[in-house]
Amino acid sequence: MERLFEIDIKNYLDTDAVYKRPSARGIIFIDGKIALVYSKKEKYFKFPGGGIHPDEDKLTALCREVREEVGLVVIPSTIREFGSVLRRQRSDRTAATIYEQENYYYFCEVEAGHTEQDLDAYEADAGFELRLVSLDEAIKVNSEYKSDDFFNEVMISREKKVLELIKASLE
Repeated sequence: MERLFEIDIKNYLDTDAVYKRPSARGIIFIDGKIALVYSKKEKYFKFPGGGIHPDEDKLTALCREVREEVGLVVIPSTIREFGSVLRRQRSDRTAATIYEQENYYYFCEVEAGHTEQDLDAYEADAGFELRLVSLDEAIKVNSEYKSDDFFNEVMISREKKVLELIKASLE
């Protein structure tokens, strides 16, 4: 898969341990709008998706994560690669550790309708919900996002840049 860009904060030591958490994320358009996760608590948009478990491949993780986070069922035969983004920064949870996340983005279509979300506790606390919005609205909201949580700011900056790349690819 083509690497779209890298985010390396370099706020760690080269001798730190590396914690790798690859993820798969869906780029889904429904009726001309993009389907995104909206955090009611933090007021940002992110692509539905998340961590790839050790016992699953990228596409299985993509389908599982999209269903869990927004209740949409991906049609596997429609999945196609967009690109990846590598993110490296000091872990916000473990001392002397580099958080490294390769994010794999895929265009995909979904079945009509949706199922119930199956959110983790932190996702429910953030108020994750499905929203269908224009690319411009999502870019604007994420451009204005500010947080005391630097880790989240890096994530939302990444998502904003991917949204901008998608928009450019469609023009």
